[in-house]
Amino acid sequence: MHSIRFLAALAISVAASTALAQQAPPTENKGLSATQLSGLDLSKQGLNDFDQRQMRMRQIIIEPGGFAGFHSHAQRPALTYVLKGTVLEHRKGAPDRTYGPGEVITESTDVDHWVENKESQPATLISVDLFKG
Repeated sequence: MHSIRFLAALAISVAASTALAQQAPPTENKGLSATQLSGLDLSKQGLNDFDQRQMRMRQIIIEPGGFAGFHSHAQRPALTYVLKGTVLEHRKGAPDRTYGPGEVITESTDVDHWVENKESQPATLISVDLFKG
């Protein structure tokens, strides 16, 4: 009698675990939030050569007193997220601006600028750009 109960319980347990294993994956999100920080309308960037471009993501660290020298984004639009630290951007035709953690430097094709770290800690940036490969 005990062995019949044991076998019945075992069969029910195997059937239940098989049903759980075959459960369909979720189609909705749970515990997730997404906030667009910035974006570029690529149709307005004047870039007609997408087949010759690559998208890349880079981590850039600017040490205290360091800088990214003056450059143009005319052929390389980018979005740069400040992960840690602060940087001071000097943009041609615009007032200087300080960016801190959680902010994005939007570098459309009309941007010429340079960026420096005037703080005592390194600044860590995550940059995504479209460049000619």
